[in-house]
Amino acid sequence: MIDAQPATTTRRAAGLALAAAAAVFLLAEFVAAAAWTGEHPYSYTYHYISDLGVRGPLVALDQYMYSPLDWVFNSGFFLFGVLVIAGIALLRGLHGWRRAAVLLLGVIVGVGSMVLAFFPGDGEADRLGRFDFHGLGAMMAIVGGNILIIVLGRMCGRLGADRRTGRAMVVLGAFGLVSLVAFVTVAGSGANVLIGLVERCAVYPVFAGLIGAGVAIWRRPVG
Repeated sequence: MIDAQPATTTRRAAGLALAAAAAVFLLAEFVAAAAWTGEHPYSYTYHYISDLGVRGPLVALDQYMYSPLDWVFNSGFFLFGVLVIAGIALLRGLHGWRRAAVLLLGVIVGVGSMVLAFFPGDGEADRLGRFDFHGLGAMMAIVGGNILIIVLGRMCGRLGADRRTGRAMVVLGAFGLVSLVAFVTVAGSGANVLIGLVERCAVYPVFAGLIGAGVAIWRRPVG
């Protein structure tokens, strides 16, 4: 009984961090999108997500970019990364290779998100022939994020989450990975049709999975 309270506090901190990571990013995205007004307002279905991190105004990747609150959005990316790493590090119930695998995935997602914060998707790498750090960060965050959700869902019993939540997380992660293939295909085709919607089908499952996992871990019964 002496150790129950510290363990419960750590568990709840992990759940809170994971759920807050998604909530902070979605709030930052909403605020930045709301500030993008004028002749070409931001569209969740047409524009890339990362357009919100580009101050502009400029035209790149066949899109007009002008985000007055780019710093809010990029701060959301950075905080998302920090909170994911913190939440994963605080998880209890995993040992050995399972803990190592989840920690590695958490770091990949967190670092990828931080890279996105410091390297906005303004197409500069393509224009100047430089290494595309933004693209690297996106792949780390999206691929790593969806795999992380699947892995956490498979380990739901060890984390104290119910099986229904675990199954939902696995489905979300799988849907996100399939959607990523569709996004890369659409982006590579140059069609630029509903690109923002397709991208969000690859990204939002990560947020939904983290919120589900965080809430389930927070509410885990004692004992």
